Amino acid sequence: MFSRRPLTLTLSALALCFPAAALAQATDPAPAAATPAAAPPAAALAASPNLAPAGDIVATLKANPHFSILVKALAAANLDGVLASTPDLTLFAPTDEAFQALPAGELDALMKVDNAPILQKLLVYHLIHLDLDSSKIKGAKGPVTTVEGQPVQVDGSGPVATINDAHVIQFDVKASNGYIHVIDKVLVPSDVTLPTS
Repeated sequence: MFSRRPLTLTLSALALCFPAAALAQATDPAPAAATPAAAPPAAALAASPNLAPAGDIVATLKANPHFSILVKALAAANLDGVLASTPDLTLFAPTDEAFQALPAGELDALMKVDNAPILQKLLVYHLIHLDLDSSKIKGAKGPVTTVEGQPVQVDGSGPVATINDAHVIQFDVKASNGYIHVIDKVLVPSDVTLPTS
């Protein structure tokens, strides 16, 4: 039986100024036994919003109505300028439907001025300072450190790639300064407690 070696992706913790970083890849010396994993049901996956490149990352998000909440959140956290001008980024972009699925009151509370630092931490948890296209995700499994500092668990070993417990519903939207991968759930780092209204 064929067994795939797990691929661990690591990235040093980054400050908000996004200094240059490199991706280190390592494989285990001995292949682990393949364990069949239950694939998520296809019916549970959200439809792709058909995001298409339209310039930089922010311009690309603005050009599609399925990302209006993310665009507003980036502006509220003063991250839109950075995401528009910094090269070599990868953004795991939750759709409006993903934001609307947050528990009642959390989205409204996050958008309040007083909670801007929490919103910023939440958003940069979706950001990797590296061009990370699907060829580096598919077949790989392991942690990738985000700009926020906490890692996301990438699992591209199954039929549907996941980032933590979010499904990737569209890969490889190539903006002028990096990649966008669309996900169906908002990622919350372990060191953040979401506010409630």
